[in-house]
Amino acid sequence: MTSQLPDAEDAEIPQKTQKEQPIENDCSHAIIGAAVEVQRVLGVGLLESAYDAALAIELRERGLKFQREVPMSGKYKGHDIGLAYRADFIVEQAVIVEAKAVDVLADIHRSQLLSYLRLSGLRLGLLINFHAFPVVKGIQRLVNKL
Repeated sequence: MTSQLPDAEDAEIPQKTQKEQPIENDCSHAIIGAAVEVQRVLGVGLLESAYDAALAIELRERGLKFQREVPMSGKYKGHDIGLAYRADFIVEQAVIVEAKAVDVLADIHRSQLLSYLRLSGLRLGLLINFHAFPVVKGIQRLVNKL
């Protein structure tokens, strides 16, 4: 009597596929680590421009590709409206980073970053307030279309 069971060679074995982590998640961890290091070295109380310059150095040392003060154009009803904003950083063409040095992040800071994400088509933004101590308490992660 022949068995109706398939041979082991014919059996389908479900493959566990590991979900690919979007580049945004990998980048955000590295960016946050860079911000922590910047604040560890510089402390709090400086101008935003000092933190921006130090963050650029730290991102470069971590091997991240980025652009600073990136001019971004906007559209209104399909028409180009020209320069809409300048992103502090775009890291790995995936994450917008807006650095602040303010007492408290306000709703307007979050709203601006969400607008930047919508206009750029990027999905992840980090709002980093270097005056918060520790800086991780001053980091807000905002997403668009996730």
